Amino acid sequence: MSKKLFAIASLLIVASMILGACAPAATPAAPVAPQVVTKEVVVTKEVEKVVTVEVAAPTAVPDAKTPVLRINLGTYPDIIDPQKSSFVNEIAHLKLIYEGLTKFNEKLETVPGAAEKWEYSADTTELTFTLRKDLKYSDGSLLNAKRYEYALLRNINPETAGEYAAITDEIKGAPEWRSADTTAADYDAEKSKAEVGVQALDAAGAPCADYEQADCLTLKLTFSKPAPYFHTVMGIWIAFPAKQENIETGGEIWWNSSKFQIGNGPYVLQNLEPFVRGYFTPNANYWGGKGATDIEYRYINDSAVAFEAYKNNELDIVVAAAEDLAVIEADPVLKAERLEYPGSCTFAVMFHQLKEPFTDPKVREAFAYAYDRDSWVKDVLSGLGSPTLTWIPKGYPGYKDGETRFGFDPAKAVQALKDSTYGGPDKINALGLELTFSDTPRNRVRNEWLAAQFNKVLGVDLKLNPVESTTYTALTKDVKTAPVMFILGWCADYPDPQNWLSVYWKTGGFGERIGYSSADFDALVNQADVELDPAKRADLYQQAQELLVSQAAVAFAWNNVNNYMVKPWVKGVTTTPQDSGWPGDINPEGITIDASLLPK
Repeated sequence: MSKKLFAIASLLIVASMILGACAPAATPAAPVAPQVVTKEVVVTKEVEKVVTVEVAAPTAVPDAKTPVLRINLGTYPDIIDPQKSSFVNEIAHLKLIYEGLTKFNEKLETVPGAAEKWEYSADTTELTFTLRKDLKYSDGSLLNAKRYEYALLRNINPETAGEYAAITDEIKGAPEWRSADTTAADYDAEKSKAEVGVQALDAAGAPCADYEQADCLTLKLTFSKPAPYFHTVMGIWIAFPAKQENIETGGEIWWNSSKFQIGNGPYVLQNLEPFVRGYFTPNANYWGGKGATDIEYRYINDSAVAFEAYKNNELDIVVAAAEDLAVIEADPVLKAERLEYPGSCTFAVMFHQLKEPFTDPKVREAFAYAYDRDSWVKDVLSGLGSPTLTWIPKGYPGYKDGETRFGFDPAKAVQALKDSTYGGPDKINALGLELTFSDTPRNRVRNEWLAAQFNKVLGVDLKLNPVESTTYTALTKDVKTAPVMFILGWCADYPDPQNWLSVYWKTGGFGERIGYSSADFDALVNQADVELDPAKRADLYQQAQELLVSQAAVAFAWNNVNNYMVKPWVKGVTTTPQDSGWPGDINPEGITIDASLLPK
């Protein structure tokens, strides 16, 4: 997303087609003061390990007049931690609870958030933010620049091991600390932290003392190289100011409790029932205005179940799945409620390049040639997408029209496999190659189609490996656990080639989850990242994408289309291509519920 892988994000980035199974939605919960109970839940970060965690207690049935926006988000998040999250469903929570120094408007322009202004030095190696006065957290406590200092340092800290740790590498001393060996005898965390170019300053220009200092309104970033885009990076979740004391008190899974998720965003996490629902109420202390509705997230992984709940008026916003389009188009009421608009995600068949057989680039080429993207979009996605052979999608800076390499070509696919070290399908079949996916009935059908496609063209037998949806997310985040073959997407965090190429594919980025690393690619994007001439910068990024495509790192597949069902009583929805969580999340406080249109 991200979100985004987010992603697709963003960000981030999780495929909208990846859905699991859960129970139908129940009656919304009332916004009351968070209560905390002890409960056992399965934490998929440590796969299948049952732990005890403090979570919000279920609340009473709300008053019938309480306006509630009910959204199905699908998979329950693997984690909801600003400095550790990367998937779209995770970021969808964080964007309600927190706010960065900057944020994005409906045109995806970077605008002031918690900071009222920012200024670069002439050579863009320094960036200074000035915070708004009298900012508060949802609990009424002071929010100053020291909190943002902590957030950035925590993102860089190697002990955090955040998903987006490398995105702040432009900051002086950041990559050195992030990549430090914390087990080395000479490792000094405090020394490394002191060398990082992040500093909260008071009105006199002196370092801030603590989180209670009201005149601590300046955050100064010093870069090791020019970073003219960095004010935009400060609008995404890695800079969200979660409270240090809450993180430390709450422990490893502090994020699972509304007791510790105290933020500065437009909404308050009132109640969180893992795998069931999350309930949010407007933040009365948010500087930007108070939301008009409560918001309820549901975690129904099976799109068929979610669609039935929507038709029964138990949900207000759901993804319109490809399998339901015929029903939607045949029903005048449902057809009028469908909201379709361009997206910002690219999906690909991922090949783990440290695992056989994809250590061989010729095998990757064979699978890329064997993938019929046009048929996939037409027959599997029912037209909800656009086939692609590149990473950056149409409409974003850096998109290249006319790419033809590794398009569907059965003859070239067979030849590439013959030219590989495996010589054909027999040795690959002996490996017991698996295609891993998030397990739902619909996902089984989709992945059966994909397996049949590769078998038809290449003669390769793929074993289907369905796993629980949240576990799937956790597995794909780590190069050690990432499957050998799976589908995943990336959704834009911000509209710049740097986000698509440097953030994802540069060594140390998300591409390392599948073992991708290229010194030549790194050299191109490193040069592009610091280039101040727009034309030269664009050309360098284009060269980097050309190289990426030539390496058949993955089988680029399709770009998404945002496709949702929205009830007619939901008003004020503002859409953008980066709505990879749900339509309207760019301005949730602007959404209202027209009670006169609610079913009687």
